[in-house]
Amino acid sequence: MPTRRLLALGAAAALLAGCQTTSRHGPGIAIGAIRVDTGPLATKGQSATAAMIKPMLERELAGLRSAHGATLLVTVTGLYLTSYAGGQAVTLGNDSLESEARLIGTDGRELARYPVLAIMAPSSGGAWYRPDADQRRIAALVASNAEWIRRYLGG
Repeated sequence: MPTRRLLALGAAAALLAGCQTTSRHGPGIAIGAIRVDTGPLATKGQSATAAMIKPMLERELAGLRSAHGATLLVTVTGLYLTSYAGGQAVTLGNDSLESEARLIGTDGRELARYPVLAIMAPSSGGAWYRPDADQRRIAALVASNAEWIRRYLGG
């Protein structure tokens, strides 16, 4: 019966109209500074990789910056690259980059906190036999991590 179907559809639409589908701290929050902390990764014995990730992530997020506003503080807490020799990963796992993005207001108050876990197939870096395969895998993870941060911030 069309009337019952229309009534059910109208009720569903009314319920969904109140749903928030964008970030609560979306485009209305200006980001004046971006800071990336890879210290936790360095303390886990990955200091060379931490030094490589820091400028990469800063470049990826640079488009979020405006003249004045809140500070985006991204802390990189973990990196895992699975063993990979083409075809399938030896451990049947994925690569991952873990971080936490915090939005700090100009008054020092935390406005938002977003845990971020970028997961990608180890083949995301391309050919496994090239000498820069791991760097390309890390670059793909950094780009994915930054994309999730932009999504959380509504950008």
